[in-house]
Amino acid sequence: MTAANHNARLHEQLQEILKLLNKQKVVEALVHRQDMQKRNLVESLVHKQNIVELKLKLDLLHPADLAYVLETLPFDDRLILWEMVKPKRRGEILLEVSDAVRESLLAEMDHKEILAATEDLDTDELADLAPDLPSATFSELVDSMDGEDKAQLQSVMSYPEGSVGSLMNFEYVSIRDDVKLEAVLRYLRRLGDLPSHTDKLFVVDRKGLFKGILPVNRLLTGEAESLVRDNMATDAVSFRPEDLADEAAKAFERYDLITVPVVDSRNRLLGRLSVDEVIHHISGEFDSDMLSMAGLRQEEDLFASVWKSLQNRWAWLVINLVTAFIASRVVGAFEGTIEKLDALAALMPIVAGIGGNSGNQTAALIIRALALGQINGGNLRKLIAKEIYLSLLHGVLWGSITGFLAFLLYKSVPLGVVMTGAMMLNILVAALVGVFIPLGMHKLGRDPAMGSSVLLTATTDSMGFFIFLGLASIYLV
Repeated sequence: MTAANHNARLHEQLQEILKLLNKQKVVEALVHRQDMQKRNLVESLVHKQNIVELKLKLDLLHPADLAYVLETLPFDDRLILWEMVKPKRRGEILLEVSDAVRESLLAEMDHKEILAATEDLDTDELADLAPDLPSATFSELVDSMDGEDKAQLQSVMSYPEGSVGSLMNFEYVSIRDDVKLEAVLRYLRRLGDLPSHTDKLFVVDRKGLFKGILPVNRLLTGEAESLVRDNMATDAVSFRPEDLADEAAKAFERYDLITVPVVDSRNRLLGRLSVDEVIHHISGEFDSDMLSMAGLRQEEDLFASVWKSLQNRWAWLVINLVTAFIASRVVGAFEGTIEKLDALAALMPIVAGIGGNSGNQTAALIIRALALGQINGGNLRKLIAKEIYLSLLHGVLWGSITGFLAFLLYKSVPLGVVMTGAMMLNILVAALVGVFIPLGMHKLGRDPAMGSSVLLTATTDSMGFFIFLGLASIYLV
């Protein structure tokens, strides 16, 4: 099934679920108007029929698809469906939904329900949910684990968020380097199911030290009597648990990796990082960057309460309000100039708008380059010089066009010249701001995307008004 077909099918299933929910509400409203004895009977039958049909549809959905359905529903409807989800499936779904929706679902679950939902999760999955679980429930889960699982959970949770150690899992197959390929094949047959994304086996020596990898294709095509050490690759990529997940993601993309071993400082095999965890991390980082650029502090449930949404959004709106007042004061300082030449009021938004768009383009490229680790001390000056030259070219091009249009509209050569100069200067300012705001955030250890769009737009608006009206007051009035 293609991605387009899958999305169409998922949308169709969502519509079917919504129809069943709406049907239940309509029927309940109608039967409440009927005779009490008949009403109870009809309501009970309809209610049971809808529940059975809904449960059948929910059981057929993949956890990720069901998570999508829950995220698109208002809070009350979401809880109705959540009650119909089998307890054993809830843990997988909690891993798939957004943080905000997960919080709302866990808030409606009691102690026993959370235990039933999480008891079958792997240690790395439980570590992902741990920050959102009630402390008493989490402690009981940990106490019920055996020694090995408990040690693995503590290991994963000991590493900071955004590190390889926080993403690694312990589902891997390790083999010794002094055994024959035939023995490895027999061992795999005894294991039965292999961990997902197993494209290679991790090779260790008698002391458990990581020696290399044995790709599955070499295992299948190699001589059965040959030793693992004669077929393994010793130059394999490996990570330390303290490595940054962002750096690991770049390595996955660069070398087309599926799984990578994670080893400690003594080269002991600890676990593995697989492509699904990397994709999940990248997706989360992308969502976070998109929200940060808009000035949102965290992910927000679409159907969160007004108060929670207000808490999430107010901070940067306050900053935006302050910068808007600054821009208005800049305009206010040139009221006399604007009164003398009405055309200025019509033209100054053009200068600010083009500058803001140009700056956002520069900022987006800088943020991406920082994320990919492409900016360093050796190339920073060349990058800034390149953006300055590019902004000057853009300024000449678009400044000439807007200046000529201003001349055609108002039959004033001086006004066209001022428009051209203001456009050139504001695009130059926008380029510099687009470079230095993300770099400054990065230097301070903050997310480069955090509020960059808000700050950049505010700066280009204020400077655009100041430059345009300042030039006009000098040369036109």
